[in-house]
Amino acid sequence: ALVRLRLENKGGRYQAWADNLLHGPVEVMLRFKRNRNVHGSPALPAEATVPARSSVLVATVSMTDPIRGGDFELLLDGLPGDPAAQPTAYEYRLPFDYARVRVDQGPGGSFSHNDPQNRYAVDFALAEGTPIVAVREGVVMQVESDFDKAGLNREKYGGRANFIRLLHDDGSMAVYAHLQPEGVQVRTGQRVRLGQRIGLSGNTGFSTAPHLHFVLQVNRGMRLESIPFRMFGPLGELRFPGSR
Repeated sequence: ALVRLRLENKGGRYQAWADNLLHGPVEVMLRFKRNRNVHGSPALPAEATVPARSSVLVATVSMTDPIRGGDFELLLDGLPGDPAAQPTAYEYRLPFDYARVRVDQGPGGSFSHNDPQNRYAVDFALAEGTPIVAVREGVVMQVESDFDKAGLNREKYGGRANFIRLLHDDGSMAVYAHLQPEGVQVRTGQRVRLGQRIGLSGNTGFSTAPHLHFVLQVNRGMRLESIPFRMFGPLGELRFPGSR
């Protein structure tokens, strides 16, 4: 879970707090699932940005007509990242220590790089257990490491890959995905340096073969979008299939 909704009764008015469980900012949206004779201040749906491991009062719910009865149910959605972040130009290093490697799918790839979250992603063909290193200094924001299956059923495996989400100082976030089971070698909240070993590549989730899925993302207002990046190896700047 990214965030937790917490209600506090203050004299018949209910304060709706968003508790951020991640070591990085989260944007939240609070809305009514159902409501009768109540209103929110500010009006719902309402959005807020919650700093790392912090809480923010999103809205207060009150009775519209105190004479009549009322009830309500709230939903809180969360998305990692600060929508106000302004990523800066940066020359990223390779997320491994090989000079040469095959790219199985580049930006705009038709298999799985055709949605906003992954449009500029790159899939590096790496053997399972290959050490993965940080392409830039940052803080470990989110990890998943206990999934052990892979397949082509998008509904079943699409959101289940083992991964590390690393938050950079400019608000951009690097995602290293399809890591092997228990292949995460860092902990949430840990600050890692450029080139530090963070995990082991694998073949988990929506995947046809062992590889590392790398993508740089930003929050653009309750939606994650991938962004282009420049990456350099020992032989110079990489040119990925599909990139401009």
